[in-house]
Amino acid sequence: MARDSCLAKVTASAALGGAIGGAVGAVYGTYEAVRYKVPGFLKIRHIGQTTLASSAVFGLFLAAGGLIHCGKGY
Repeated sequence: MARDSCLAKVTASAALGGAIGGAVGAVYGTYEAVRYKVPGFLKIRHIGQTTLASSAVFGLFLAAGGLIHCGKGY
């Protein structure tokens, strides 16, 4: 039975974190843009920035968690 390499686990964790963070960031960015009445195309920019920032941060933390768990053999 072949075991996954550490790099594959960290990459999968980062991708999963990015996807979850992006979804949460898009919802929260939309909520903020509507709540604070951001005008016109700035609304799209605000939602995009919130989505990317949330995706990057959550992906980073999940990748770090995957790296920490990489050496454990359970």
